[in-house]
Amino acid sequence: MEKVHVEDVAGQMSAADVRRPVSKALGTEDMAINYYELAPGDSFAFGYHAHDDQEEVFYIQSGTATFETEDGDVVVEAGEAIHFARGEFQRGVNEGDDRVVALALGAPRDTENVEMYRDCPECGERTQNEIEMVGDKEALVTICSDCGAETGRFH
Repeated sequence: MEKVHVEDVAGQMSAADVRRPVSKALGTEDMAINYYELAPGDSFAFGYHAHDDQEEVFYIQSGTATFETEDGDVVVEAGEAIHFARGEFQRGVNEGDDRVVALALGAPRDTENVEMYRDCPECGERTQNEIEMVGDKEALVTICSDCGAETGRFH
């Protein structure tokens, strides 16, 4: 048995204001658990994406998150949860004025096959992107796979 207080889990760089990898602190083997706090405009993910090998559930504890999906936007409010199957594209964003607090659960824990898209200013359209660490672990950047342009920078 392992027990942790979420506030004791060290944060990591993310598209969100706060992301704490709770599963690492608990030592889970088969499930990813991440605690998030999204300031207005923040997102759970670096881009519109799908995991070919992982399903995800987001439980919104407070605030309201809007998920971009293949079927259109879905609003998820405090006390609600949303499930995404393997291969299902999504991106959750805080489009409101209040902070969003949420838990994200993924199974299996480790995922390798992620397909992610972001708007590329150079290409003028949404393109596939990769994530790279820059400097001495000072930031994560998203890079357009088509032209190599930086499409986002996260600290």
